[in-house]
Amino acid sequence: MSLQRLYHRFWEVDVLRGIAVLMMITFHLLFDLNYLGMVSLNIQSGILWFFGRLTAFIFIFLVGVSLKLSYMRSILIGYKGLLILKYVKRGLRILSYAFIITIITWLVIGEGYIIFGVLHFIGVAIILSYPLLRHEKLNIPLAILFIVVGLFLLNQRFDISYLFWLGIIPPNFYTLDYFPILPWMGVVSLGIYAGGKLYKDYKRRFHIKDLSRYKIVKFLAFIGRHSLFIYFIHQLIIIAIIFMIRIF
Repeated sequence: MSLQRLYHRFWEVDVLRGIAVLMMITFHLLFDLNYLGMVSLNIQSGILWFFGRLTAFIFIFLVGVSLKLSYMRSILIGYKGLLILKYVKRGLRILSYAFIITIITWLVIGEGYIIFGVLHFIGVAIILSYPLLRHEKLNIPLAILFIVVGLFLLNQRFDISYLFWLGIIPPNFYTLDYFPILPWMGVVSLGIYAGGKLYKDYKRRFHIKDLSRYKIVKFLAFIGRHSLFIYFIHQLIIIAIIFMIRIF
């Protein structure tokens, strides 16, 4: 397989991620409007809650898919470094962005600041994913285990404050954005498994019409390729627009 082929991106993955990014922006806009008292919406249940969870599921599922694609590409090109360090460095980079969000939300909103949101989770998940990338068949049973245990823990409270990141929630725990390892690592595992099956040896194993030349597809793919940057800045832009509207 040529190096050019190995560095080729699968447009459908970028497009699906782009759709998830637009869904995320929509949900956060509605969340912010409700949080600031400009509209009255039920975010904690019903269709808006489902919309938010679906958005997160797609986004995190694609984290697993992308990790598997990256791993297969690294193996096929004969990556020279210690491969686990690649994922540790990437995970720590994401975590550094996540901690910036923690500091900003702590300074701006105080109570409920984001202590282990989706970026914190993704950073840790990238590091934890390395054994799962190597042993693909383990992902389905582990996904089931992670999800079942995680869903059970959601309704439990424990007098242990330092394991909140794992999904062991202490009493009176409150944060605006919370994505613990359990159950969400199970979604990453599903993505890793799907990525390995659908794109085995970094080749698309299913037929799909090439829509990559359409402008809307190019736009969505562009958003998908820059999802981290958009995630990092979109809330600042939303809040700025809302306050400008309130002022004028």
